[in-house]
Amino acid sequence: MEFLKSEFFTSTQLAVPLSHVVLLLILSTGALLFGRIKLAMIINYCFTLYWGFIFNIDLFSTEGLLKLNAYTLLYFGFGLIILILALIGLLHRE
Repeated sequence: MEFLKSEFFTSTQLAVPLSHVVLLLILSTGALLFGRIKLAMIINYCFTLYWGFIFNIDLFSTEGLLKLNAYTLLYFGFGLIILILALIGLLHRE
Protein backbone atom coordinates (compact mmCIF):
# COMPACT_ATOMS: atom_id res chain seq x y z
CA MET A 1 0.00 0.00 0.00
CA GLU A 2 2.91 2.34 -0.68
CA PHE A 3 0.67 4.10 -3.20
CA LEU A 4 -1.57 5.45 -0.41
CA LYS A 5 1.42 6.66 1.61
CA SER A 6 2.77 8.75 -1.25
CA GLU A 7 3.82 12.25 -0.28
CA PHE A 8 1.83 13.64 -3.20
CA PHE A 9 -1.44 12.60 -1.55
CA THR A 10 -0.48 13.67 1.96
CA SER A 11 0.97 17.08 1.10
CA THR A 12 -1.23 18.29 -1.78
CA GLN A 13 -3.54 21.22 -1.13
CA LEU A 14 -6.18 22.16 -3.67
CA ALA A 15 -7.62 25.66 -3.85
CA VAL A 16 -11.13 26.13 -5.21
CA PRO A 17 -12.32 29.69 -5.91
CA LEU A 18 -15.50 30.77 -4.16
CA SER A 19 -17.03 31.81 -7.49
CA HIS A 20 -16.73 28.21 -8.71
CA VAL A 21 -18.38 26.90 -5.55
CA VAL A 22 -21.23 29.41 -5.94
CA LEU A 23 -21.68 28.45 -9.61
CA LEU A 24 -21.74 24.76 -8.67
CA LEU A 25 -24.36 25.38 -5.99
CA ILE A 26 -26.54 27.42 -8.36
CA LEU A 27 -26.38 24.86 -11.18
CA SER A 28 -26.78 21.86 -8.91
CA THR A 29 -29.64 23.38 -6.93
CA GLY A 30 -31.38 24.47 -10.13
CA ALA A 31 -31.15 20.96 -11.55
CA LEU A 32 -32.49 19.47 -8.31
CA LEU A 33 -35.37 21.98 -8.12
CA PHE A 34 -36.46 20.93 -11.61
CA GLY A 35 -36.28 17.25 -10.64
CA ARG A 36 -33.20 16.46 -12.73
CA ILE A 37 -31.28 14.40 -10.18
CA LYS A 38 -29.04 12.68 -12.74
CA LEU A 39 -28.12 16.02 -14.26
CA ALA A 40 -27.22 17.41 -10.83
CA MET A 41 -24.96 14.42 -10.22
CA ILE A 42 -23.22 14.91 -13.57
CA ILE A 43 -22.76 18.63 -12.85
CA ASN A 44 -21.17 17.81 -9.50
CA TYR A 45 -18.94 15.17 -11.06
CA CYS A 46 -17.80 17.49 -13.87
CA PHE A 47 -16.90 20.18 -11.36
CA THR A 48 -14.94 17.65 -9.30
CA LEU A 49 -13.05 16.45 -12.37
CA TYR A 50 -12.39 20.05 -13.42
CA TRP A 51 -11.13 21.09 -9.99
CA GLY A 52 -9.02 17.98 -9.54
CA PHE A 53 -7.21 18.06 -12.85
CA ILE A 54 -7.81 21.02 -15.13
CA PHE A 55 -8.00 23.92 -12.65
CA ASN A 56 -5.04 22.65 -10.60
CA ILE A 57 -2.94 21.62 -13.59
CA ASP A 58 0.14 23.23 -12.02
CA LEU A 59 0.26 20.32 -9.55
CA PHE A 60 0.73 17.97 -12.51
CA SER A 61 3.33 20.03 -14.36
CA THR A 62 6.93 21.05 -13.83
CA GLU A 63 8.53 23.97 -15.64
CA GLY A 64 5.58 24.27 -17.99
CA LEU A 65 5.70 20.61 -19.06
CA LEU A 66 2.85 18.29 -18.18
CA LYS A 67 3.86 15.23 -16.16
CA LEU A 68 1.88 12.36 -17.62
CA ASN A 69 2.68 9.48 -15.32
CA ALA A 70 0.52 6.43 -14.71
CA TYR A 71 -1.44 8.02 -11.84
CA THR A 72 -2.35 11.09 -13.88
CA LEU A 73 -3.51 9.04 -16.84
CA LEU A 74 -5.50 6.69 -14.60
CA TYR A 75 -7.18 9.60 -12.80
CA PHE A 76 -8.19 11.47 -15.91
CA GLY A 77 -8.94 8.32 -17.93
CA PHE A 78 -11.28 6.86 -15.31
CA GLY A 79 -12.84 10.28 -14.88
CA LEU A 80 -13.69 10.51 -18.56
CA ILE A 81 -14.98 6.93 -18.66
CA ILE A 82 -17.27 7.56 -15.71
CA LEU A 83 -18.48 10.81 -17.30
CA ILE A 84 -19.30 9.03 -20.57
CA LEU A 85 -21.14 6.25 -18.73
CA ALA A 86 -23.06 8.82 -16.69
CA LEU A 87 -24.11 10.66 -19.85
CA ILE A 88 -25.28 7.38 -21.39
CA GLY A 89 -27.27 6.70 -18.22
CA LEU A 90 -28.74 10.19 -18.34
CA LEU A 91 -29.94 9.73 -21.90
CA HIS A 92 -31.35 6.25 -21.23
CA ARG A 93 -35.13 6.21 -20.75
CA GLU A 94 -36.94 3.39 -18.96
